[in-house]
Amino acid sequence: METKNLYSLFTSSNGVSIDTRNLIRGQIFFSLKGESFNGNNFALEALDKGASYSVIDDKSILNKNQNLIYVDDSLKSLQELSSYHRSQFDTKIIGVTGSNGKTTTKNLIHSILSQKYNVIKTKGNLNNHIGVPLSLFDINEEIDIAIIEMGANHIGEIKSLCEIAQPDLGLITNYGMAHLEGFGGFKGVIKGKTEMFDYLTQNYGHIILNNDDDLQIENCKGDLAVTFGEKLDSEFVYNYLKLDDKLIIKSDDYEFRSGIYGDFNFSNLATSITIGKFFDLTNDEIQIGLDLFENDSNRSEIIKFGSNRIFLDAYNANPTSIKAAILNFDKEITANKILVLGDMFELGKYSDKEHQNIVDLIDYNNYIKVYLVGNNFYKCKTEEIKIEKFQSLDEMTKSVNLNDFDSMNILIKGSRGIGLEKLISH
Repeated sequence: METKNLYSLFTSSNGVSIDTRNLIRGQIFFSLKGESFNGNNFALEALDKGASYSVIDDKSILNKNQNLIYVDDSLKSLQELSSYHRSQFDTKIIGVTGSNGKTTTKNLIHSILSQKYNVIKTKGNLNNHIGVPLSLFDINEEIDIAIIEMGANHIGEIKSLCEIAQPDLGLITNYGMAHLEGFGGFKGVIKGKTEMFDYLTQNYGHIILNNDDDLQIENCKGDLAVTFGEKLDSEFVYNYLKLDDKLIIKSDDYEFRSGIYGDFNFSNLATSITIGKFFDLTNDEIQIGLDLFENDSNRSEIIKFGSNRIFLDAYNANPTSIKAAILNFDKEITANKILVLGDMFELGKYSDKEHQNIVDLIDYNNYIKVYLVGNNFYKCKTEEIKIEKFQSLDEMTKSVNLNDFDSMNILIKGSRGIGLEKLISH
């Protein structure tokens, strides 16, 4: 079925679903496939549960119900439908990609722009080849701006997501040592993330460019770049300040105060303020957005835990983000420190080396205790007696309870799969 014909069915439906477990009556069900499931096997069940139609790419079941719609590729059909839907509206699309800080930046931008516009954003981490199309379906005639987060672990994915979402402006938070296995190394990361700049340049979109990041400058070929940073030749010049672990950014004579910590968040905050200015918000409107900002759980949070203060950043981790977190912690906190690190994933052949590099980076004189959690860190060579290694979180919780410490500053940083956030509910 042609996309335009499918769209006419979509406009009279209750939206789309890819999961029969949370399907709403009147939705169109798309039969997607994964490593361990085939959505075609649930197409009839979806109709029984009230789906208006089921889109399938398996001809063998086509004659079993008149509300089955056959396409060559259900995923491609979903993507093309979402892109066509996006093109029906004047909504401005902001594309957000990068190795670290995507979600924090997305949430900051959303909080700021919401003070003047009707804004939607990618829900949670729906930032891949399926999540981006689902996010685009939330656009309607009342939405002024949509902030679409785009994640990738292979070259070509950001290019594809841009072609689906058609961003009007976009940014790369940074280039980091993330998903090295899929990208084939750091050069692959640069090439893959730069696809955002390439798309915007080819389609006359605006690039929100970090003028302090030499790699971004080198890879930005567009003439419509809006620059920000500490360099005086930036269009928007910012100075980094700090108060009680929280970031403050000075712009001209105005001080923007935030509720997030860490100098590694400076560019995320500056990016978001720049986009607020780009969309003609006043400084006071931007500050209200910062005051109302709420980040997703386990991201750059400072939590009171008994007499201890927890610096929790346990949603994701890669060599770049862990190094930044440790260096910031060492700089900002001077005493009574404990470090808890969890494994980094998707590093492939680089895994052993990068985990050992992190272990070697740690200045053990700064810490009362260091805990390493996960099989990768467990294999690292360690001679310092302050280190304890555990192959899993369960193993750690059997012998360590953070409540037993008194008046400590504790940095917790690791990949989501390790589940280090459970330490503060233990």
